[in-house]
Amino acid sequence: MATTLLLKHIAVPGIKSLDVYRNMGGYASVEKALRTLTPNQVTEEVKKSGLRGRGGAGFPTGMKWGFLAKPEGVPRYLVCNADESEPGTFKDRYLMEHIPHALIEGMITSSYALGARKSYIYIRGEYFYVSRILQHAIDEAYAAGWLGENILGSGFSHDCYVQVGAGAYICGEETALLESLEGKRGNPRIKPPFPAVAGLWGCPTVVNNVETIAAVCPIITMGGEAYSKIGIGKSTGTKLISASGHINKPGVYEIELGLPVEEFIFSDAYCGGIRNGRKLKAVVAGGSSVPILPAELILKTAQGEPRLMSYESLAEGGFQTGTMLGSGGFIVMDDQTSIVKNLLTFARFYHHESCGQCSPCREGTGWMEKLISKFLSGTAHESDVDLLWDIQSKIEGKTICPLGEAAAWPVAAAIRHFKSEFLELARNKSYVEINHYKRLQPVS
Repeated sequence: MATTLLLKHIAVPGIKSLDVYRNMGGYASVEKALRTLTPNQVTEEVKKSGLRGRGGAGFPTGMKWGFLAKPEGVPRYLVCNADESEPGTFKDRYLMEHIPHALIEGMITSSYALGARKSYIYIRGEYFYVSRILQHAIDEAYAAGWLGENILGSGFSHDCYVQVGAGAYICGEETALLESLEGKRGNPRIKPPFPAVAGLWGCPTVVNNVETIAAVCPIITMGGEAYSKIGIGKSTGTKLISASGHINKPGVYEIELGLPVEEFIFSDAYCGGIRNGRKLKAVVAGGSSVPILPAELILKTAQGEPRLMSYESLAEGGFQTGTMLGSGGFIVMDDQTSIVKNLLTFARFYHHESCGQCSPCREGTGWMEKLISKFLSGTAHESDVDLLWDIQSKIEGKTICPLGEAAAWPVAAAIRHFKSEFLELARNKSYVEINHYKRLQPVS
């Protein structure tokens, strides 16, 4: 049976409450850390675990913690990135909504390791109801002595706060998040300096994703070495996957990294296959910003090896034949899906969410949306495919933050693997009905 760590007690009645969570072994990592480990030892356990950031980038968490500057007399902060705005991703919301104390426990244990007296959970505006769930859990933790002064008599004191954002995708980028948390417009900062040196209010700061922080709890409880034995290779532990699209069983699944993609899609234990008996056409494996792959490449690598749900296997072949695990936003498309129509949804989103700070992103995302709409409104020419490719190539790698890449990569991959669909629309000059919030207007 597959290992579950974060969602092990998801079905236990009343698991939102502190009493039930505690009865299920909750806050054991706080007890172990504060009573038996030094802050450096907690960090070392996280390094041993091989835990990688679960928000999308997959950077080793322990290494990131190790970069934190520790000047004398200067406060340090832990900030939880709960802005989760990536289309196709909803696993953080699920975790916070159903087991909020898992995040609070992780915030305390992680803050102890980092020497942070205060921490902040920055949550997207659309999750306002979830922020109330978190606040209730924080209030329970204060009342029980898990937060506040001198926790467990250890001498370590900690305060945790929830801050609701205004619903901007750009605030998922860690420096834009910090700007917003400081009360400013959420524009990404130029780096360096990195947050580990000059983050929140100019002080050393670590920014981690919800799932990453929650994963610290089982790591400390079971030990980093034991955690590292779950998964495969450098993809250790378990991962929450947000599965959606044309599947029989959409939802949030906790998998052991290394699970074959084919098993994840077609097994009754997970997605349950393609709905209505249709065939698999394509998959976006890690949220809207990662390259889409056709069925033959998402199930097997270019070398014919089974594709695995791991950072390394999904990336095998680079962007020519591979993709990224990303945030785990797993979007499945059947053989009736219009790739171009789906791409317009993504392009419109990135155009709308660009902060406008960088010209390539501000202008390029709009141009891409207009060009893609031409294919669907029957006004495109075959040469527009090359123009669309040229535009995305002038955005990638030329912006302050990764939103440029997030907008360009889906376009590049769609052309790379499904160019024939663009050409067919250009040749037939056919109008495709679009169910968007505004009627698609032909673009000349």
